Amino acid sequence: MELLKQISDTLQNGDDKSIIKLTNKAIGENIDPKIILEEALIAGMNIICEKFRDHEIFLPEVLLAARAMHASLDLLKPLFVEDSIPTLGKIVIGTVQGDLHDLGKNLVGIMLEGAGFQVIDLGKDVSPENFVETAESENAQVIGMSALLTTTMPVMKKVVELVKEKNMSNKVKIIVGGAPVSESFAKEIGADAYGFDAGYSIDCVKKLLSV
Repeated sequence: MELLKQISDTLQNGDDKSIIKLTNKAIGENIDPKIILEEALIAGMNIICEKFRDHEIFLPEVLLAARAMHASLDLLKPLFVEDSIPTLGKIVIGTVQGDLHDLGKNLVGIMLEGAGFQVIDLGKDVSPENFVETAESENAQVIGMSALLTTTMPVMKKVVELVKEKNMSNKVKIIVGGAPVSESFAKEIGADAYGFDAGYSIDCVKKLLSV
């Protein structure tokens, strides 16, 4: 449908003003909000993620596309509540305790939302207990942790241990990432996946949840 392609293209161009008009037009034409989400917004963000992963675009373009996506989502969310449209899964993310770097974590959150996941962002300097308690209370399927300092990486291990202590390992998967984190470290602490960059992290989450 031409209108859905226009919304997707507008998102990719980062035009948040035009996307509001187009989204309202699609709603006015009684296009299913789920179709708008999947065939326009998620489709557009998937292209943005691929281009970012292939270094065809850079962070400023991703952030503009995310702003446009959120402008459209703000119009669609009330309709999702009415129709109870499901998400691909619920994910708790945050930068670990003692670490205040959040640019990478924020980018992963944007891309997860763009891919159709519900993201609960705990921010930065997040304690192991906060990660696990939030995942438990929100019935989240994944915990995603970021660390930019080698000194804060042990916090990730504490989260994995806490998940095991609470017998949640069969319900909650754990993905870790950040500049000093490696695949060998992820395996060593018992994490389920290692996201070496934002685009690959989304693929990892999809594989973990088989979506």
